[in-house]
Amino acid sequence: MKSLVTIIVLTMISSSAIAGELKPFTSDGCSSFPDGTIAQQNLWLECCVEHDKAYWAGGTEEQREIADEKLKKCVTKVGQPEIAKLMLAGVRVGGTPHLPTSFRWGYGWPFPRGYKALTEQEMLEVKEKLAARPE
Repeated sequence: MKSLVTIIVLTMISSSAIAGELKPFTSDGCSSFPDGTIAQQNLWLECCVEHDKAYWAGGTEEQREIADEKLKKCVTKVGQPEIAKLMLAGVRVGGTPHLPTSFRWGYGWPFPRGYKALTEQEMLEVKEKLAARPE
């Protein structure tokens, strides 16, 4: 019985430690893709930063699909529908959570996280870290 209690306590401690391992938000803009055109070098940069916030936080596979569609819509809205399609294809292939890249889905959390819904504690941590970041 004593060893069962020890296992339960250790599991609870390790679960709360994992929830606290979210790195501060970072964005590399549009990763290996340009942030805009030659004439307007940051044309869709804000679209990528918003997309990075979703990728940093991670979550379910459905949430990733929604984030990717939002990126496509945002880039289309700034007048670049063909670029938007190209970017969507790139993030669908390159943003998998199953590779230890700096731009994977859930990159704010330790690798490997995969597709995993955020707990209430993790969602709170995401909100706090985003609110605390300098603009």
